Amino acid sequence: MAKSSRPDRKRTNRKSREPKEFEETTLSVDRVTRVVAGGRRMRFRAVVVIGNKKGKVGLGTGKANDVQTAVRKAAADAKREMIRVPIVDGTIPHEIDKKFKASRIRLIPAGEGTGIKAGSSLRVILEHAGVNNVLSKRYGTTNKLVNAQCAILALSSFRGEVKDVEETTEEDGTKKKSTKNIKVKEGETAAADEEVLEGVEVKEVSREDIDSEGHLKGEAINK
Repeated sequence: MAKSSRPDRKRTNRKSREPKEFEETTLSVDRVTRVVAGGRRMRFRAVVVIGNKKGKVGLGTGKANDVQTAVRKAAADAKREMIRVPIVDGTIPHEIDKKFKASRIRLIPAGEGTGIKAGSSLRVILEHAGVNNVLSKRYGTTNKLVNAQCAILALSSFRGEVKDVEETTEEDGTKKKSTKNIKVKEGETAAADEEVLEGVEVKEVSREDIDSEGHLKGEAINK
């Protein structure tokens, strides 16, 4: 049996791999050809989805002469194009119907235990976003890239804003801080605008008080 040149090296001394913040899935790898002077130029196009299953998801594409480089470029592009998805009780806030190019996707909130009723690239994106229960229907093209782009557009079109809120909970006499995503409703945003405008006096003017250039006349300003 051949002896190792470094007998003191052991497998247990190797550094353990740290868990990645985002999970990565390659949707498709296709060969694309471009006609140039002198012939055809063939490259590979990769479509990658990344997400942390906590409300962040991204879609990216990359082209290169080999598959590994194309996937790496697509993953970097997906990290730059990440979006925040509002998740309420494990599902989406409300029903949405979105159309993009030849694809149309409909998403409907579902109760606990329903699971993800979706297929193809839509299912991958919903899983990486952290949605646990949802109903969906896809119409039109079966192209994975177009359907994925339509899904990202739908998830980024929910009404309201998403904020990170820290809440403190007491467990076994110890306080723990946790961060959760909440959806700010349009009514709360309108109430905040009213507070800003509180105390501001509004004056009514007529057409006679405005000159030909669109400015207020002197009498209207002194009202």
